Amino acid sequence: MPNKAPTIVREIMSRDCYRVTGKTSVSTLAEGLSLHRLPGVPVVDDHDHLIGFISEQDVMGKVLESAYLNDEPPLVSDLMRHEVLSVSPTKSITDLAQEMLGNKPKVYPVVEQNRLVGIVTRRDVLNAILRMRHR
Repeated sequence: MPNKAPTIVREIMSRDCYRVTGKTSVSTLAEGLSLHRLPGVPVVDDHDHLIGFISEQDVMGKVLESAYLNDEPPLVSDLMRHEVLSVSPTKSITDLAQEMLGNKPKVYPVVEQNRLVGIVTRRDVLNAILRMRHR
């Protein structure tokens, strides 16, 4: 652990983050969310441009319905949200913490030059704030 506490998102974001495309099946997405222990993930195009976001909540009903009907679940593109709150890697951690209060997302895609470069979670932000306090 470095001596200096992190101050910007780039210092705490996960760079090698799980992401899906619109062509991903919802069942594959659900397995990935479970495996990576994430409440939601960014949706990208073939060039890693952020095009949406999809969460456990967005897919739970459809996975249940497809299991009940023994149907193939829909694709991510059918259920994803197109309006996505994202963050710059140079954003202050304390500013992001203020934005995350309330009913904001638990996961923010980190975007630089229109490309997904990582994700940052509430847990990442909380841990960074604790490190700031203890420096």
